[in-house]
Amino acid sequence: MCKKSLLLTVSLLFSAWNAVAEEPDWASYHSVLKHVKPGSKNGVSLMLVDYSVIKNNGSLDKAYRDLTAFKLDRLAGREEKLAFYINAYNILALKMVADHWPTESIKDAGSLFSPVWDKPAGELGGKTVTLGEVEHEILRPMGEPRIHLAIVCASVSCPDLRNEPYTAARLDEQLAEQTRRFLGNAGKGLRVEKNAIHVSKIFDWFEDDFKSQDGVTAFIKRNKTGLPELILKTSLPYDWAVNGAQ
Repeated sequence: MCKKSLLLTVSLLFSAWNAVAEEPDWASYHSVLKHVKPGSKNGVSLMLVDYSVIKNNGSLDKAYRDLTAFKLDRLAGREEKLAFYINAYNILALKMVADHWPTESIKDAGSLFSPVWDKPAGELGGKTVTLGEVEHEILRPMGEPRIHLAIVCASVSCPDLRNEPYTAARLDEQLAEQTRRFLGNAGKGLRVEKNAIHVSKIFDWFEDDFKSQDGVTAFIKRNKTGLPELILKTSLPYDWAVNGAQ
């Protein structure tokens, strides 16, 4: 009888844990991502967002409503949280641009003394958040430097939006692919020239975050094969033009 009671207790606890371990249904966000297509802008290959369509067809509004309705206490593990907040950042960045569309740059939603990253971007769990808060106060402390190759600040030189939401089950695979894609893009990720390897300024801005990967150089060499033994330079120009066609 005691054994049965113990088994029942364990079963109930396991069921309760499973009930808590939950991710949002990203179907509405997936509908938004259908309007992200390969293209080029200012000489850079990228995934272009059709902001006019997602602003007017209601898909982005639906994705944002679903995002804000999700109860954050349903996120149980690290992967669930990482995937959720990466998607959340990207949805909020899309919304910031769409709310100011047409615009030349997401930075135009802010000003010199009040940058867009510090502007209210939307609500998560009933609390108003900024893009800066999601990136610097939630995602970066989680210790996964590849977030910088997954969150998209709606600009040409940012990493590309994927055509699918991030999920806990596939997060490592998705981040690994994002890394390869970004480093494989000579227009904004990595370019080999005569006497140097030029990489995105992202690796300069967030150099400290890559210390857990033995530093930027080691991280890049692990994820980009066949590189010559040249000097690494974080000097590719960063294009803040919006990642969509006017």
